[in-house]
Amino acid sequence: MIHAVFESEGGTLRTVSVKGHAEFADPGQDIVCAAVSSAVQLTANLITDTFQEKAEILAEENHIKISLKEPERGNASGLLEGLLTHLGFIAEDYPGTMKIKITDHGGGK
Repeated sequence: MIHAVFESEGGTLRTVSVKGHAEFADPGQDIVCAAVSSAVQLTANLITDTFQEKAEILAEENHIKISLKEPERGNASGLLEGLLTHLGFIAEDYPGTMKIKITDHGGGK
C-alpha cells in the first residue's frame, strides 16, 4: 500500500511524504504506482524548477519527500494541495492501494 502523509501548519501545506507500493500489479506493471510517482515527480519539478521555490526533495527507493522551506510564499503550497486532490482521485479509483493522511501542526498566520 502507498502511504501519502501531508503535513500542514495553520492550514498551509508544508510537506508531503509518499512511501510504499500500491500492489495493484507486479512492480514495473503497476499503473497506480506509475501514476503516483509521476504526479509526485511533476509536483517536485514544478516547485523547484518552474516556480523556483525553495524546497528540500528526498528521493529514495519507494519513498519521496517534498519539504517546502517557505510555504507561505508563492505557489508551492498550492501545488501540494493539487497533488493531494489528485492522489485522492487515484485512491478513489483504485481502492485499497493508497492511504492518505493529513496532519496539522497548528500555528497559522
